[in-house]
Amino acid sequence: MKRAISAISAMAAVLALSACGESGSGGGARDSIRAVGSSTVLPFAKAVADKFAQKNPNFKAPIIESQGTGGGFKLFCSGVGVAHPDVANASRRIKQSELDECLKNGVKDIVEIQIGIDGIVLAQAKDGMPINLTEADIYKALAKTPYGQPNTAKTWKDVNPALPAIAINVYGPPSSSGTRDAFAELILEKGCDADPAMKALKDSDKDKHKDICTSVREDGAYVEAGENDNLIVQKLAANPNAVGIFGYSFLEENGDKVRGVPVQGVSPTYASISDFSYPGARPLFIYVKKAHLTAVPGIKEFLAEFASAWGPDGYLAKHGMIAAPEDVRTKNADIVANMTLLDPASIN
Repeated sequence: MKRAISAISAMAAVLALSACGESGSGGGARDSIRAVGSSTVLPFAKAVADKFAQKNPNFKAPIIESQGTGGGFKLFCSGVGVAHPDVANASRRIKQSELDECLKNGVKDIVEIQIGIDGIVLAQAKDGMPINLTEADIYKALAKTPYGQPNTAKTWKDVNPALPAIAINVYGPPSSSGTRDAFAELILEKGCDADPAMKALKDSDKDKHKDICTSVREDGAYVEAGENDNLIVQKLAANPNAVGIFGYSFLEENGDKVRGVPVQGVSPTYASISDFSYPGARPLFIYVKKAHLTAVPGIKEFLAEFASAWGPDGYLAKHGMIAAPEDVRTKNADIVANMTLLDPASIN
């Protein structure tokens, strides 16, 4: 029975692609690569798309869109065929629930490629009062119910007497963003688990633990600034007392306007993110539908261009990309060359 269902799903995928033109040109409905997803990966994907178009004038320039990692996966997992995106850019790994949605819609043969490393940076205007935060400080300031109690903190001093008495005003990504998901996992949860009772709760009631540890306050102290990280930079420049949350590449590109906020005593730098000593370090990914390789021209070449650019001396470093360790780059270059499929069992 399972084999029959699998065969039917495979046939449906083939028919969906055939209806749009196998070659992806001429009679096809789309002859350019379409990538969706993360705003953090956006500048890197655009840089690769530009170089790809320069080197391959016989292919059309890829279309790169930004809806956030979650929004990108929703589009990516909606089906197979050129009516659906070929690539999902992601600032975190695909979730089990997203993979299940992909499989339900016939998106089975997925290639996962780690393209580099990024850091979730807390930043402030260069003329703002310097602050140094711990994971617990950040959690107490931004959690909706820190340690299970209503959040009444108005200033950073309310959170920690050693911090300045300035209002908590943080601009950050929306819930659809992979940066928000990673921020919750890498910073908020660690701050929450600094309390032994919360750490114990993770074993006894995982859902309650997640709610208490990762739900962000909605009273105006945390402001969702959409998927445009440049807008957060602008808001910080206009308000020296505010703090912003975004990817390291935006800190790198706007070093004349903003500076990184140390977390756990570690400033966000290329070196501290590269060796994961900075708490907000995270891997970046792209996901590709193998079934689209014969339907949309240029996908293999586009991926090869990514692999050629992600090293420490590659042009993506100039855009703020932090190179993954050599063994990780080698492994993922091999995945690109062979289009090795993601093992669903590796997602947990």
